[in-house]
Amino acid sequence: MSHETLAPPAMRTLFGIGLLALTLSVAPSALLAETDPAAVLRIGSLYEPQNLDNTAGAGQGINEAFNDNVYEALFRLTDAGTVEPVLAASHEVSEDGLTHTFTLKDGVTFHSGDPLTAADVKYSIERVVAEASKSSRKRSLANIAGIETPDDKTVVVTLTSKSISLPYNLSYVWVVNDAAGDITAKEDGTGPYRLEDWARGTALSLTTFDGYWGEKPANGGAVFSYFSEAAALNNALLTDAVDIITSVQSPDALSMFADTSAFTIAEGKSTTKQLLAWNDRVAPFDNVKVRKALARAVDDKKLLEAIWGDRGTLIGSFVPPTDPWYVDLTGVDPYDPESAKALLAEAGLADGFTFTLDTPNYDPHPITAEFVKAELAKIGVTVNINIITPNEWYEKIYQKHDFQATLQEHVNHRDIVFYGNPDFYWGYNNPEVTKLIEEAEASDTEAQQTEKLTEANRIIAEDAASNWFFLYPQIVVSTVKVTGYPVNGLNAQFFLRGIQKAS
Repeated sequence: MSHETLAPPAMRTLFGIGLLALTLSVAPSALLAETDPAAVLRIGSLYEPQNLDNTAGAGQGINEAFNDNVYEALFRLTDAGTVEPVLAASHEVSEDGLTHTFTLKDGVTFHSGDPLTAADVKYSIERVVAEASKSSRKRSLANIAGIETPDDKTVVVTLTSKSISLPYNLSYVWVVNDAAGDITAKEDGTGPYRLEDWARGTALSLTTFDGYWGEKPANGGAVFSYFSEAAALNNALLTDAVDIITSVQSPDALSMFADTSAFTIAEGKSTTKQLLAWNDRVAPFDNVKVRKALARAVDDKKLLEAIWGDRGTLIGSFVPPTDPWYVDLTGVDPYDPESAKALLAEAGLADGFTFTLDTPNYDPHPITAEFVKAELAKIGVTVNINIITPNEWYEKIYQKHDFQATLQEHVNHRDIVFYGNPDFYWGYNNPEVTKLIEEAEASDTEAQQTEKLTEANRIIAEDAASNWFFLYPQIVVSTVKVTGYPVNGLNAQFFLRGIQKAS
């Protein structure tokens, strides 16, 4: 799916959807026998990929392990949130904005030894927009009318409408060898690392690619060890079974790593939003007054403190501060139970109502669900909590739209565009917002795009299209021997090439 977007500790993305792995750590030497163990990064994670193909619902874990490590794209979304060229040596846009011409870098080869050609790029884009693709950016690239390859180094993309975000959207498109075939259990990328082994349920190992076209990585490879419980993951770092934890799930764990002579705690800028999504297609959630009432009935600040203490951020909308169109909208529907009751009465529901909340079975969702249930009970609304697995969530909610309300995490960067799609799982349908998002994409300048999306963001918040609780903190913990790692984790990326490990 975001998703790349949705996210559990096993499936963050749009959703990353994946299954939690077994609790087990693997020694790097067992998987990278020919590499100096001291140079290998030992990474602990809760996000094992469901498969190895990011167009096949592989989940957050595949972005973490493979994005810009095993596979590269024409462009890269950096940890700072900027977009920079990678495999594209140049990019030219026609005067009408409908034709984009990309020239590829020279000397790039796949891990199999095949040279990178324009045909590979064409194939890779077509994979993402294919009918069977589960990529969250599939819709964002739907305005591609055709792709031509006049020679091995040139890719010409023709659009049906202007797209100021095309380089950004292409950063999601892994360039895959067109001869690779099914890549759900193998890979053939151009990145600085190649897949060494994948012991399902346990670990995934990457080793450096000797034929890499760019600068050699600062380490000798990496082993991602997968855990099903945060406690076991934390213990692995404490006992020197791993060197780094890519994302700490609870502030309570941080006290274990307070010794600054042994550990480093880094807090970056997350894009992971926890939200309560209504099915806006069905009553009473098709009524703006009802949605606003429910938003005002939940004390978001108290909820954030209960889960993250003094970390995390209240946002009031789907847009995090790292997006250019962010504005502080926490004051749109502030906590006000009496106002909530009045709105329900105006909507003809003075006596309240009952609904079912489908809740993923991993933290912090069950905790959040109980909190929401208690809060809404104060205004006469009864919540029946239905705990479901990540796979059940994907089929029931995301695919079939068979729900009234659901909790979920969205990890994607710049994903306000999902509110411009009436067919998305939450069913929000405001023609004015859809028009603004379309106009923003056709902008000539980033300033125009920002103006349009800022306006769309305000309208979505005023409509209480969903209930956005808070933005997760992005916390990475490592031993002091490890430096140079990314701290923001945008779209669940974890760039390896610059990480150094002292002996």
